[in-house]
Amino acid sequence: MEMSNIKVELTRAAGQQIARILEREPKGTVLRIAVSGGGCSGFQYEYDLVREKPSRDDLVLQRDGATVLIDNVSLQFLDGAKIDYVDDLVGQAFKIDNPNTVASCGCGNSFDVA
Repeated sequence: MEMSNIKVELTRAAGQQIARILEREPKGTVLRIAVSGGGCSGFQYEYDLVREKPSRDDLVLQRDGATVLIDNVSLQFLDGAKIDYVDDLVGQAFKIDNPNTVASCGCGNSFDVA
């Protein structure tokens, strides 16, 4: 899969919430989103606040003052995904709408791909 063709969307709501979080962190902090093995469905999303420069292979998403990094290994699982922030009756959380998943757990952080 050609990594330059991979698309991941960061919604306005997610960008604004990430920017609010980053305001309280040391200058140069960004959000890194990764996919790792584990969770009840096989893979899980990881969210880490890090102070690092993007690597050459990272996808860098910027919106509304937020910077999100995604490594090239995780990108293959996130092609076409939309990173959103929801605030509803159930609560507040980041949500990744990932068209590559074939199953997920109830919380939405653990998933399986075909």
